[in-house]
Amino acid sequence: MKRIILLIAALSQLCLLFAQWGPQSKVVHHSMQSKVLNAEREYTIYLPKSYEAETDRKYPVLYLLHGMTDTDKAWFWRGHASEVMDQLVASGEAVEMIIVSPNAGGSFDEGHWNGYFDMPGWKYETFFFTEFLPHIESTYRVIGDKSHRAVAGLSMGGGGAAAYGQKHPELFSSVYAISALMDIPQQGAAQPREPGDKLAILTQSVKDNSCVKYVEKADEERKKQLRTVKWFVDCGDDDFLLDRNIEFFQAMRKAYIPCEFRIRDGGHSWEYFHSALYTGLPFVSRNFGK
Repeated sequence: MKRIILLIAALSQLCLLFAQWGPQSKVVHHSMQSKVLNAEREYTIYLPKSYEAETDRKYPVLYLLHGMTDTDKAWFWRGHASEVMDQLVASGEAVEMIIVSPNAGGSFDEGHWNGYFDMPGWKYETFFFTEFLPHIESTYRVIGDKSHRAVAGLSMGGGGAAAYGQKHPELFSSVYAISALMDIPQQGAAQPREPGDKLAILTQSVKDNSCVKYVEKADEERKKQLRTVKWFVDCGDDDFLLDRNIEFFQAMRKAYIPCEFRIRDGGHSWEYFHSALYTGLPFVSRNFGK
């Protein structure tokens, strides 16, 4: 009898262990061919735990943009976005969603382009909206409307997220910008090594797409459209981009466009970017469906 009781207890523990394992979220690396860029473009995508089991279900989507010289893998390898997402879903602080990070970078020393804007030789913004977003939302089970789509990013990707939200407020319910390159700072920014190189072209594109000047120049109709997006800016008190983020917030406030703004302890580092996910993912979750 004692052996039977022990066997039943062991089986119960085994069943509990299997239950804990259950369906798991997935992080998958894929690529697509771009006619606009005339190149193969990579992306990394997070699929929630229920994705394979609930095959009729569609999900909100977050486009999560990386920083300069990083790639699509960075948010998952260095920022641990999938682990944070799983934890927040389990605690009820975030809803299940698809998270996708496109590759818009790489090492300058290896000749890679960087940037989320259209520039000579690199029409990435056109690629994103005419090829990449439609590809993702036709390939995966994305709900595919403004109220279930968000964009976020860090540094270069934070500026890209803010600019995408500004130019396409009809597409995004919320924007979460982390340590964002809202404009080129007077001090602290990477400097081009020679005129015409890819860093110089990127630098000029950030100036041309200044998120601060965009708000300052917006007419009343554009300001009205920007108010349909939920905005959140998050920057460290030791970050070299802090002043640019403050300028963006001040421009938004002057234009009466609601924008949450947090200055936390930290600098321009992965420790800070990772910690921002614990605020950013619940923020976009709260604004899905609105």
